[in-house]
Amino acid sequence: MNVQVLADPIGRLIWASPALPRAVHDIKAARTHGLLDALTDAKVTVFADKGYRGARGTIRTPIWGRGLPRGPRLVNITHAKIRAAGERAIATLKTWRLLRKLRCSTTRITALVQAILTLHHAISAAG
Repeated sequence: MNVQVLADPIGRLIWASPALPRAVHDIKAARTHGLLDALTDAKVTVFADKGYRGARGTIRTPIWGRGLPRGPRLVNITHAKIRAAGERAIATLKTWRLLRKLRCSTTRITALVQAILTLHHAISAAG
């Protein structure tokens, strides 16, 4: 499955998209959900991985290539450090064993992810 996730700067889950089949590439999934345009229109800077290469607007991706000179390599290191919080949010979703080996429709997966997101917000607010 492909679920797009938004996290705040400290790694808390904010939003999860409806699930799409796993074969859908990340940038196509983000465009399908209107995520790229919405974030750009809201002037929200987003640090994304290389799967979003070609996204424009406020989406920032690492510099592409191997054997990069020192300057671009340092930019990529800083980019990775910023993205670490978002990766924590994805790890939060992956800790739910229920999502590990699902074999059901994307509609059912979407409902499960939304329920997990709701539980995550309830637990975060209570704690």
